[in-house]
Amino acid sequence: MKKNLKNRIALIIAVLAVCLYGIFGIPKGVTGKDLLAAITNRIHLGLDLRGGAHLILQTQVSDAVDAETDNSVQEIEQDLNKGNLTFSQVYKPDPNKPEVIRIEGTSPAQSSDVSTLLDGTKYADEYDLAQGANNTWTLTMKPIFESDLERRTVQQAIETIRDRVDSLGVSEPVIQEYGLGANEILVELPGVSDLNEVENIIHSTARLEIHAVEGGPFPDRQAALSSTGGNLPPDQEILPATGELAGPAGNGSFYILERLAIVEGSDFRSAEPTTNSNTGQRQVTFNLTDEAGEKFWNYTSANVGKSMAVVMGGTVREVAVIQEGIHDTGEITGSFSPDEVMMLSKLLRTGALPASLNYIEASTVGATLGADSIREGVTAAIAGVLVVMAFMLVYYRGSGINADLALFLNLVILLGFMGFSQAALTLPGIAGVILTIGMGVDSNVLIFERIREEIRAGKAASAAVDQGFAHAWVTILDTHVTTIVSAAILFLFGTGPVKGFATTLTFGLLANLFTAVFVSRVIFEAHLNKLKPGEMVSI
Repeated sequence: MKKNLKNRIALIIAVLAVCLYGIFGIPKGVTGKDLLAAITNRIHLGLDLRGGAHLILQTQVSDAVDAETDNSVQEIEQDLNKGNLTFSQVYKPDPNKPEVIRIEGTSPAQSSDVSTLLDGTKYADEYDLAQGANNTWTLTMKPIFESDLERRTVQQAIETIRDRVDSLGVSEPVIQEYGLGANEILVELPGVSDLNEVENIIHSTARLEIHAVEGGPFPDRQAALSSTGGNLPPDQEILPATGELAGPAGNGSFYILERLAIVEGSDFRSAEPTTNSNTGQRQVTFNLTDEAGEKFWNYTSANVGKSMAVVMGGTVREVAVIQEGIHDTGEITGSFSPDEVMMLSKLLRTGALPASLNYIEASTVGATLGADSIREGVTAAIAGVLVVMAFMLVYYRGSGINADLALFLNLVILLGFMGFSQAALTLPGIAGVILTIGMGVDSNVLIFERIREEIRAGKAASAAVDQGFAHAWVTILDTHVTTIVSAAILFLFGTGPVKGFATTLTFGLLANLFTAVFVSRVIFEAHLNKLKPGEMVSI
């Protein structure tokens, strides 16, 4: 046997060993149960096979725009005061257009200074400036900045949800942008069959903020509005209370709050569940970032004796009186259950969502259905492999053994890829495996038919094999590359199940290039070395 052939056989054996390790790792034993456990640890199942929860959420990006312009309102007020520029108010005139800010009451004599301030680099990047009648100024967020803010909001929401889900111990979740709808997020939580539990996890991602209380509690929204003369100032909002604040009847209390938050979720550095040593109430002890701590100290020091509210998910969860100035450490104390105080601390530790979420779709896949899918999918794959192997043996006789060995190694390499890459195997992924089998057979058919043609032309066995592989190689490479490109597009723009199909198909095609061209040829050459002069291969 030629030395070069020995080296290639050694390479094939090495690849086989590595892929077997990728499939099984180091099993605890060699029984069927031990091997099955080893495969399960290495090759992870997708949501449709394992069971779990599937949700599509839509990010309300207008919330992020609202928060951005709220911050700009505060910054503009500070900059005007620092520049000793006269104004009566800075506010957002229309709640339905959060991207618009208006400034009123500026001095005509200071118009140039106001224009220089507002049209400077700090605001010019985000807003278009227009001067109106009666010394008013209007800043409108630029469409390109608003689009970028919306994109960043969705990405930040994805990261925040992922952090929260990870902190709750959900293994191998899929949390990614859903390409079929505007600002939508796909959430798949394998192993979670209780949809209510899933919704509680996602609901905990509501925005958390601390606002100044301007009035309340009121029995209903109308009473709250009446306290302001029926005309709510644009810098205030009315929110309902929840829990014990809503009263024993649960019919709700309402508070008037400053629209601009004192601190919000992204300002919290850490949070831990604790118990108040004096009252025994459950509470959350939090630490703020340096910048937020300074802002919180300035506010609380100047407003001792006034109330502030903890707002979560658009409802008032707790109202507290400011006893003294608070710097970067404080407590949120209230009538929390053990689960609520734990959830609130996790909520603060993992940061706040930049925007609220709406449910578009929510469904679960039961573990039983997943088991049925696995059984039927594996049965289909095994049946397909056996039928194809039998066909190759019957139609190509001795060379069919070559094709069957290459096909078997193709499956081993594919599963090894899956084990090493930690890619989840989905039901469409099983379909990708079956399609890979078909592509592998197609490659062998191209090669074998070309070898038959060369033999009919009167060429010797070795020459026929050489020419068969040489001429079929270009066609095989072309079909595989074009299919891999198509699979890559599916992976980039598809959702979870589609990505599973694209992943297994790509891995399978790469494995097939190796087995159909390299492994199959090595087997042929090893067989040719054993043939007598003039003897023909069985094909």
